[in-house]
Amino acid sequence: MSTQPARLADHWWWRPGWRPGRRFYTWHFTFQESSDVHRLAGEYREGLAKVAGLDLVPDRWLHLTMQGLGFVDEVSDQDVKAIVGAATTRLSRVPAFELSMGRPEITPEAIRWEASPGEPPRTVRAEIRAAIGEVWAAVPEPEDGFAPHVSLAYSNADGPASLVAKALAGIAAEPATARLESVELIVLNRDHRMYEWERFARVPLG
Repeated sequence: MSTQPARLADHWWWRPGWRPGRRFYTWHFTFQESSDVHRLAGEYREGLAKVAGLDLVPDRWLHLTMQGLGFVDEVSDQDVKAIVGAATTRLSRVPAFELSMGRPEITPEAIRWEASPGEPPRTVRAEIRAAIGEVWAAVPEPEDGFAPHVSLAYSNADGPASLVAKALAGIAAEPATARLESVELIVLNRDHRMYEWERFARVPLG
């Protein structure tokens, strides 16, 4: 677990390429049907509800970011379909798996669970990157530095992390387990101080 930051920072600054109304293709695991994760998220949302400066993630938008593809206006439909096809073939050989989430950690811009074990998501990501490499000469985003995690809240202001730490210390919640049987290519936006999306494709694991 990383060292807790002294202060939080606003997560919602506009990163390079982003602007209101722009959409982005990215691969995510999502948790719409993971009732145990919803239970855990609900307990933490309740405990964090009175902490100012946080945007709490509702169940429908809980996600584990895997691999970005590119802005929708820069990626052709033909390439997207070819990448989905290649990923479907590759991921049919990767078994479904379970992840667990327990006590969250505080990062400068988010409160998040580290997903355990980390190796299955890394394997899925590697296969997605290989699928992209079948279609494109260069795969976007660095291969290294991937840390499987699920954010339960984002900071929307600068402020001390100690208030969040105090609230988290008062929450006693049993860890949650989710079985992941598919990964999704989604069309993501961040227009409303939340990551929201529409599904483009759902690819089952083997």
